[in-house]
Amino acid sequence: MSGDQAYDELGARLKEFEGRPAAVAGVGKDPVNTAMIRHWCEALGDTNPAYTGPDAVAPPTMLQAWTMGGLTGHRGRAGAYDELLGLLDASGCTSVVATDCEQEYLRPLRPGDEVTFHTVIEEVSARKATRLGTGYFVTTRMEVRVDGEPVGTHRFRVLKYAPAPRAPRTPRPRPVVNRDNAGFWRGVAEHRLLIQRCTACGTLRHPWLPGCNSCGGPDWDTVEASGEGTVHSYVVMHHPPFPAFDPPYAVALIELAEGVRMVSNVVGVPYDKVRIGLPVRLVFRRYDEELTLPVFEAVNR
Repeated sequence: MSGDQAYDELGARLKEFEGRPAAVAGVGKDPVNTAMIRHWCEALGDTNPAYTGPDAVAPPTMLQAWTMGGLTGHRGRAGAYDELLGLLDASGCTSVVATDCEQEYLRPLRPGDEVTFHTVIEEVSARKATRLGTGYFVTTRMEVRVDGEPVGTHRFRVLKYAPAPRAPRTPRPRPVVNRDNAGFWRGVAEHRLLIQRCTACGTLRHPWLPGCNSCGGPDWDTVEASGEGTVHSYVVMHHPPFPAFDPPYAVALIELAEGVRMVSNVVGVPYDKVRIGLPVRLVFRRYDEELTLPVFEAVNR
């Protein structure tokens, strides 16, 4: 039997679960209460006066909060939902991600309301291929009541999928090494950051060049950088993405203590904390067996 046929047969079996209960006669673990309302509003920064005072109501989007079972779950969970998930797990769809929810509010909930709910398996999609992997979207519909009166509906959708195999990570691009800069890269291999120095006028230069920009002299030697520097300028790379890198990341123009500047990455600090004038220190980071690069980490002062 081909993989497609197996998936089609699984899809047909999963469709049979539509309309079956996922939770029956569920009861909220706590009545609607002002403490949870206050915590919710503080966490979200919601200062709506309707949620405080003697006539307070609960924020409508708290609808699901009053039905959640916590770490111990609910007694009313039906076997059909567990059976559905078990079939998906057995087929290799062992991963799950919540994708979206939809809520409908029929009346405000008030402190003291005791919530009950009933949940059904509303829909199981056909097999879908996503970037995460191939699987099925499962939608449940929860009807929420207080004293038998409908107060809201909550639809919740998850994707149960078989993770797609991860492609091998693309290696970082290799530097172009030629006769003009080979000495620099030999230094990097020895964990030394070498700066060219004109032997005629003493001017330091970077990147490496065959002649001096100041006097034109062709002869040079090197000095080893101390590794201390500051961020002179920077950009944060978001786009275009490149498989060897994990955007967003900071690319900076580093001014070394010796006065020359070089382009490198800033590491050891979130990209959005990089600032002009940020003190940094040289480190050599090994990216794979063949590639070590000089990068700069932020210095805490």
